[in-house]
Amino acid sequence: MLQDILLTPEEVALKQEVRDFVKNEVSSELLRRMDRDEITYPREFVKALGNHNLLGLRFPKAYGGRGMKWSAEIAALEEIGVLGTALGCAFSMPSIVGEALNTYGTKEQKEKFLKPLLKGDLVSAEALTEPRGGSDFFGAATRAELKEGGFTVRGQKRFVVGADGADFFLVYCNTNPEGKPHERVSLILIEKDRPGVEVKCLYKLLGTRGGGTGRLIFKDVKVPASNLIGDINQGAFIFNTMMAPERLTSAGGALGMSRIFDVAVRYADRRKAFGQKIRKFQGVSFKVADAITQIDAAWALVLAAGKSVDAGLPSARRLVSEAKKFATDVAWNVCNLAMQIVGGIGYTNVLPIERAIRDTRLIQIWTGTNEIMNLLIQHEYFQEVLKNPDPGRLPEQDAEEADRADELVYEDGEMWTKGW
Repeated sequence: MLQDILLTPEEVALKQEVRDFVKNEVSSELLRRMDRDEITYPREFVKALGNHNLLGLRFPKAYGGRGMKWSAEIAALEEIGVLGTALGCAFSMPSIVGEALNTYGTKEQKEKFLKPLLKGDLVSAEALTEPRGGSDFFGAATRAELKEGGFTVRGQKRFVVGADGADFFLVYCNTNPEGKPHERVSLILIEKDRPGVEVKCLYKLLGTRGGGTGRLIFKDVKVPASNLIGDINQGAFIFNTMMAPERLTSAGGALGMSRIFDVAVRYADRRKAFGQKIRKFQGVSFKVADAITQIDAAWALVLAAGKSVDAGLPSARRLVSEAKKFATDVAWNVCNLAMQIVGGIGYTNVLPIERAIRDTRLIQIWTGTNEIMNLLIQHEYFQEVLKNPDPGRLPEQDAEEADRADELVYEDGEMWTKGW
């Protein structure tokens, strides 16, 4: 398989380890009960991951991780992603919140929060989105006032996956309302059992059910200054680092969700119409070709993005955005192709395709919409092209009449300055 070519033997072994966990440790009844909203949050699943040392794979062994690279986590994410977005997010959240703790947290914070997080003893959630909007990061209205050695937090966050299941939250708070946009926000750890923390509601979602997604309300919550991640008003700087785990975990999970397409492939090899298997019809076989090509391309791009983050490459920000956008779009596309191949039975809950479609629709929106990814991708690429000190051979010079500079008009009125 493509991924086995691109992964190291150690990473292939990890992938098999996670595959065995998903196959043997996660029951179909758990998925069904979550989809029926009979389970609010899959805490036992998280604990089982911790017991198998599968949480926070990239973090140091001293805190319970395995000291592995992004390519290893992506390989694991693909296997977990088969289970859908709710369990995929439960697996990913220690990687996301753990990134802030591992990179910017104090030793005391790592001992108190990161270690039990990677054991599965504590559950975390990230609280970023607010009722007033999702993508306007700098416009956070949740306030945290620092006085007398502690913060007083008031405000609301919504669409918090794990709101009802988490023990503590990583909350983006406005600590400098009059400051410049990139100097307004701070990251604060808030334990759920602090007075004034309230889970107001759990959303009835199209998909991604059973993940405890809800709204948080902070009513003058008192938080010690020791719960601040990094420095005061450093949230924008930290968020630049956080974008990698937020978006790569979405991309890696999307690879696993794309494997729902195998349900349609097996169906096409058994279902007969007009005297032959439907896989023999070009209308079906070409869909298979389109889907698997997209999936393989997504795999290569996501892995390249992960490696670029590990290597600290300047292009990492662009590649991570590309990976999130492309892999989630591919997951959505191939789930729909799977339903088209299977036909009407795919629209029922006899097969899991309809649930996969409900789940995949969200991943194009969360951790930054794919429209936001487009903005980042084009911005980063313009910078790469225009600031490249050695762009190599410039194809412009190879045109037949490349010397006709008078034909290259870039601004209104420029023709008059050229003497036309």
